[in-house]
Amino acid sequence: MKTITNILLFIMAVVITGCFEQHDSRIHLREEVRSDSLVDNIVIRPVVHAFSALIGEGIEITQALTRRNDAGFLELHVNGYNRSYQTKRFRYRVEWLDEDGLLIESKTSVWLPASAMGKSPFSLKVVAPTPKAVNFRMDTRKWE
Repeated sequence: MKTITNILLFIMAVVITGCFEQHDSRIHLREEVRSDSLVDNIVIRPVVHAFSALIGEGIEITQALTRRNDAGFLELHVNGYNRSYQTKRFRYRVEWLDEDGLLIESKTSVWLPASAMGKSPFSLKVVAPTPKAVNFRMDTRKWE
């Protein structure tokens, strides 16, 4: 019983440590979408494939870049990686902000579908609806 308790405490400590990953604050990865860091644990690595769904592996954002295109519109390029062995389907929404940090109302700020193949990189590209956009806010949610 003591061994089982120690193993459970160890796993909980690793999961809690993995919840404090640093990422771009403009992008919100919800719990059902983002990746936990339990896969990086050397003790669990040999059985990670069997427990991929159990430990909550998912996508992680590795890079978010913005630039102005030739027409003057802000473009968002998001690169990520699916750490799971299974294809992850999710939805995302980008909201554009003006120079004062206020939301720019747009019909393009809707939930869009996306998917990432297992153990593979993925990328998303979104263009602002107006040249007045200077920043963005991105949200994700589980595909239901």
